[in-house]
Amino acid sequence: MEPSPKDVSKKGTHQGPKGLVLRSTGSWYEVLELSTGTVISCRIQGKLRLRGERSTNPIAVGDYVLIQKQDEEKTGSITERLERRNSMVRKSVNLSKETHVVAANLDRAFLIATVVQPATSTGFMDRFLVTAHAYQVPVTIVFNKVDVCAEGTPERAQLEYLEAVYELAGIPTLRTSATTGEGLDSLTQQLAASGVNLLSGHSGVGKSTLINALLPGTDLRTGEVSDAHQKGKHTTTFAEMFPLATGGFIIDTPGIKGFGLVHLERDHLHHYFPEIFRKLDGCKFHNCLHRNEPHCAVKKAVEEGEIAEERYVNYIELYETFESNSYR
Repeated sequence: MEPSPKDVSKKGTHQGPKGLVLRSTGSWYEVLELSTGTVISCRIQGKLRLRGERSTNPIAVGDYVLIQKQDEEKTGSITERLERRNSMVRKSVNLSKETHVVAANLDRAFLIATVVQPATSTGFMDRFLVTAHAYQVPVTIVFNKVDVCAEGTPERAQLEYLEAVYELAGIPTLRTSATTGEGLDSLTQQLAASGVNLLSGHSGVGKSTLINALLPGTDLRTGEVSDAHQKGKHTTTFAEMFPLATGGFIIDTPGIKGFGLVHLERDHLHHYFPEIFRKLDGCKFHNCLHRNEPHCAVKKAVEEGEIAEERYVNYIELYETFESNSYR
């Protein structure tokens, strides 16, 4: 199974078979040769240079590349990366570099979140959503482990609150549980309909368990949540793409502890909150940042319940700590 040819970007300047990067281990890449369906282990060609790019991983899962075969076609080199349609990019923890590309050429991202065990903060969720919106990747929020959110419990109340916050912003949500099977059919249908899908979230939110349920036989390692810190342990080491039997692809990535924003301007942050952006024309000042300005349509919408206060508070905090607080 392979993505539609329409997903391949413009023809490169080098000759060689076109391929799709399925797996990245940092130094080796598993590349699907599109014309033959053969998977070839490749390294980046030493002379490959990407103009003006400062990234820990210039080649990412989901990238379309040109390859040069070697060793009786068992291994090869990546000679060129083709133009990306989009990507999910975050600030790298490597201080010598600027960015880390989570995945490329995405049709949709599914942000896996949990109310408890561990609790996913809305600050982290909104950083992810801002980045996705800026890079033109639509997002569905998947609230996983809903089996621990029984009716009448504080956990269920928090789940319903978060669903209301993001549905008010126009962001679709879904409930799932790998334990009970709730929502798995709906998630499978959405994944198949979307094409190439990124599954991402904090460590411990059950992403690997979900993928094992969606793709029997995959057997991704899963880990427990630390009782002391309520943090998940990393179980996925490298990014990898898997085909779904029903159509579509899943890109699994290591759990993300923080999502630092890069290549965004602070005064444009409000453009990446859709419900805030829709109110811009109602503000008295065309350059209103919705903080202390008078006659602000956004602040009025918050007061009237048209914009969730949680999202507005996260926007203000993001704005005020844009340079100093890159992760949360």
